[in-house]
Amino acid sequence: MSRNAPAYEDDFVAWLEDQAQHARRQEIESLDLENIAEELEGMARSDRREIRNRLIVLLVHLLKHKFQPRRRSRGWRATIAEQRQRIATVIDDSPSLQPFPASIINRCYADARSQAALETSLSAGDFPETCPFSVEQALDPNWLP
Repeated sequence: MSRNAPAYEDDFVAWLEDQAQHARRQEIESLDLENIAEELEGMARSDRREIRNRLIVLLVHLLKHKFQPRRRSRGWRATIAEQRQRIATVIDDSPSLQPFPASIINRCYADARSQAALETSLSAGDFPETCPFSVEQALDPNWLP
């Protein structure tokens, strides 16, 4: 990095702009490759984290919809639809993440089951131990339990 270049730790935005300029000018020797690699990996983790978080919220609401039929609301259906749409958007932007929800649904379900128990008058034991929904069902915009 050049002497006057902003440090990654001191001013992230200035560092990004500086690195972008070097990349556009193909000044490879001026690129902070270690920090660039870390940021790229962080971006990939961010998309996975978003899918994971949204899948948990989706599963919570699918559980509530299935196990509390008298309390169903438009709000629950709206949350289900929004989480599905947001997951689909991340996957549309990064098709390599298509298999990711299937690979984490069981871990997400454990968190969703606990959260659903907190949000309802039911105990965790009132919900199945394993996810009662397939990933295809959970993500299908036309399916409700």
